[in-house]
Amino acid sequence: MSTEEGRRLQRISRTAKDPVKLRRTIVVLMSAQGRTVKDITTLMQVGEDYVREVIHAFNGRGFDALDPKWSGRRPRTINDEVRERICLIARTSPADWKITAFSTWSLTGCSPSTWSSTR
Repeated sequence: MSTEEGRRLQRISRTAKDPVKLRRTIVVLMSAQGRTVKDITTLMQVGEDYVREVIHAFNGRGFDALDPKWSGRRPRTINDEVRERICLIARTSPADWKITAFSTWSLTGCSPSTWSSTR
């Protein structure tokens, strides 16, 4: 590891806001200082596989390996148009819809089975 890479890792370890990036940076720094995998796992409270993966990823991809790989989230089940309509209804009173079983909306009150049984 070059001196410049070491300085960059130290800078990241002081400024990283993301705990995953910070933990990975510390693992790489400790490895660069000659610490064994066993030492790193003991001090960092992580598994040996994690330490080896981080070190191999850093050796292969460089500083990009420190950033977390967030997976994409689940696709939306409702679109923006439906969401907007739900929000408009939620801002009204159930009485406006001739629902007299309750006076304020709740998740139970918004379910289709409630609507069919209270109308």
